[in-house]
Amino acid sequence: MSSLLILNGPNLNMLGIRQPEIYGATRLEDVEAACLKHSASLGHTCQFEQTNDEGALVTMIQDARGVHDAIILNAGAYTHTSVALMDAIIAAEVPTIELHISNIHAREEFRHKSYIARAAVGQICGFGTHGYILAIDAASGLFENS
Repeated sequence: MSSLLILNGPNLNMLGIRQPEIYGATRLEDVEAACLKHSASLGHTCQFEQTNDEGALVTMIQDARGVHDAIILNAGAYTHTSVALMDAIIAAEVPTIELHISNIHAREEFRHKSYIARAAVGQICGFGTHGYILAIDAASGLFENS
């Protein structure tokens, strides 16, 4: 049984409320329930976390080493600003999938740059909250190939 850590960064606690025209109407609690159910159906355990604090995300990534087999990270706005998160992913040596609900490449220019992408095994963006399920499937594929 493999273990997934799904991390959500700033403002994702406002999912379903904040800019539903971009992020949809699904609440983070509903995303969590779907992720736990889908992970279990594939035989994986799943821990789901959200914080608005960059340092807490760094700590959670570091603490994943030796505990979790993969990380799915929706770093929100920290994607475009945080060298610390990139460094934590590299140091933790846990395969990390970068996830975004919206297509960051079709949005404002500043959102096109991702520090996370440099350290991630792949990126999923633009599929709404269904991207979480796609990321779980991608992580499952990593487990099968290791």
